[in-house]
Amino acid sequence: MNDHNLVAGFAPQAISVSRRAVLNREGFPVEGLHNVWITLDNPKELNSYTTPMLKELILALREASNDRATVAVILTGSGTKAFCTGGNTRQYAEEYAGHPGEYRQYMRLFNDAVTSILQCDKPVICRVNGMRVGGGQEIGMACDFSVASDLAVFSQAGPKHGSAPDGGSTDFLPLFVGMERAMVSATLCESWSAHQFYWLGGLTTIVPVLRVDDTWLANPLVVTDRVLDEFGRVVIGQAKSGPDRQAAKELLARGTVDLTLLDEAVADLTTKLLYTMPDCLTKTIESLRKHKLEHWDRNRETNRAWLSLNMMTEANAGFRAFHYGTKEQREVDFILLRRRLAEGAAWSEELIAEVAPWTRKEELVTS
Repeated sequence: MNDHNLVAGFAPQAISVSRRAVLNREGFPVEGLHNVWITLDNPKELNSYTTPMLKELILALREASNDRATVAVILTGSGTKAFCTGGNTRQYAEEYAGHPGEYRQYMRLFNDAVTSILQCDKPVICRVNGMRVGGGQEIGMACDFSVASDLAVFSQAGPKHGSAPDGGSTDFLPLFVGMERAMVSATLCESWSAHQFYWLGGLTTIVPVLRVDDTWLANPLVVTDRVLDEFGRVVIGQAKSGPDRQAAKELLARGTVDLTLLDEAVADLTTKLLYTMPDCLTKTIESLRKHKLEHWDRNRETNRAWLSLNMMTEANAGFRAFHYGTKEQREVDFILLRRRLAEGAAWSEELIAEVAPWTRKEELVTS
């Protein structure tokens, strides 16, 4: 049989790729078959993807797609804090801000990574081991299934930090949660808990990962039951407040994060996939993916062009403000920015220094 991989002897450095057993219904490894695990391996920066990571992700997905013995591809992140928090803002601030041509080439890689998921000949499962934010949310929604820790959070970041969620969220979110909820998530960038996103239809399943005194507990920080508030609205997955939240934080601090049940849920899903006709499974997945691809293929190139040009204006300010700011101050002065633009101010280093003084380039060079 011919080798159809793009690169012979591909050896990733920025991500990790491994073959792991696929289990039969009795729980035993199946000889001659496996799953391919692709792990975004940048835990110090919450698995935010860099340019090398995107290149390797494209190659890893192609190789897994071509692997005749692969049952499913599991895409996940290192550690327990994050699946992926999107593009690496350090790289954005230091290398791409103010350089639209360079960012346009970078966005070709990102677009190709998302397309590689949507064109993979194997089912792709997103193992959500922690927060899934920005481009991480977009990569996750491109996957066919999402099995998530119930401590995970899901959100966009674009309009808060100088971008638009045009790497897939404006295409995919309405398909998952409807137009109104997609509008709220994409514009306001408010996070959903795993329980909220599951209830809205965004996840395949969620599992507890918090262990306290050898007992698995659902996320104590959110309302996990489907109840009605005083106005008759359904409340599920919303953050607790007041004394209840303080008690939840104390309970969370007592426990440990253990992803055993998450891995068992992923294994269970791959076992179910194992017991299907492989070509019929692939065709079914491809047919369902067409709903995503219809929007993705129509918009991705024009979105790439706009996102690139935006690196001269709002992204230039927003990404630098986030990267060089403190935990308490990572957003530009939105009111001042709107006021100055209304007065006719042109985008410039002086304007960026006005709305986010800590991004002054001369100070960054000498500091």
